[in-house]
Amino acid sequence: MSAQGGHRPGTAGYRRLNWAMLMAGIAAFGMLYSTQPLLPQISSAFGVSATAAALTVSAGTGGLAVTVVAATWLGQRVGRVAVMRVGLVVAVLAQLTSTAMPTFELLLAARVVLGLALAGVVGVAMGHVGAEVHAVGIGRAMGLYVAGNSLGGVIGRLVTSGVSEFASWRVADAALGAIAAAATAAFVILLPASEQVPRRDQTERVRPDPRAWLRVDVWALAAIPFLLMGGFVGVYNFLTYRLMEPPFSLTPGLVGLVFLAYLAGTAASVLAGRSADRFGRPVSVLAALVLMGTGVLVTLSDRLSLVVTGLVIMTAGFFAAHAVASGWMPVVAGDLGPAASGLYVSGYYGGSSVLGAALGLAWSGGGWPATAWTVLALTGLAAGCVALVARRRLGA
Repeated sequence: MSAQGGHRPGTAGYRRLNWAMLMAGIAAFGMLYSTQPLLPQISSAFGVSATAAALTVSAGTGGLAVTVVAATWLGQRVGRVAVMRVGLVVAVLAQLTSTAMPTFELLLAARVVLGLALAGVVGVAMGHVGAEVHAVGIGRAMGLYVAGNSLGGVIGRLVTSGVSEFASWRVADAALGAIAAAATAAFVILLPASEQVPRRDQTERVRPDPRAWLRVDVWALAAIPFLLMGGFVGVYNFLTYRLMEPPFSLTPGLVGLVFLAYLAGTAASVLAGRSADRFGRPVSVLAALVLMGTGVLVTLSDRLSLVVTGLVIMTAGFFAAHAVASGWMPVVAGDLGPAASGLYVSGYYGGSSVLGAALGLAWSGGGWPATAWTVLALTGLAAGCVALVARRRLGA
């Protein structure tokens, strides 16, 4: 590590850190959403509704959301590297255990444990990148980390959907667990040692300003990931059911290929960071929301090619908005210290847990049109929050 503020681009430490965080993203986000392509099979195996099956996703993201702020604090107190390593190992064990659960309730319990453990990774990772990378390389490193998250989501979904074509959902989810275990081993080996010194007096120096918790712009910005992630996860949760029904009638393996749309998020995350530097964060996020909304509208078509195209557009818009908004939170809520990133991540996964499952009510009540229009409404609310934050910042 450089003596002047962290790993610089071009150094061995910078490369190792980026590769390690990529492995963490593959493991964490592969496991967190591994059941998403398997929801129809889980519905059938346990005799539960689509909304109930979606709880296997929400259980993990909900467990993550409620503990992510505590994980941020723990990372500061005992060391970010240790918290991330332990979190990933426990998550892998929970993932593998969940595949053997005999009842739906026990499956949900195992998924909650998985989410609680992953809070130690997701809640600490952004702060770790920000603390360990020199200012000249932080934008690129953060963009690569977010891109790695989307790549992990693609790999996890492709593995479970592909294996479920020939085996049970349990075998498919266990196969993903084995891949996550390998990625976790690579993460442990690659991650450079940190210069962080976890001491009680060190954590006590970083005292959030209590007044920051009362600011409208802070909560408006935290609402953006809540609304967007809820809509985004809801689309992927229930589009799986739609594509397996007429007029599409796709097999689980073919439905899994649809998740390749996630790759659009990998490229969009990197490009969005450059856009924010050039045009500013409010303009960049609003443009990304327009892109996301357009994609949702296109998915209303009954032509498979247009549904997939709309999904790609929506995914690119979502990840572009997320990449910029996540970097905006430390700027807007800097008075909160490390809790700023924790608040953003909590909103992000809280939306996934609450809204991602609640959209099942729209799916059950009005099919895909009701689901799509509900997601569009959530996107519009997020745009209103962006405008509010921008106006408050200009008036500050």
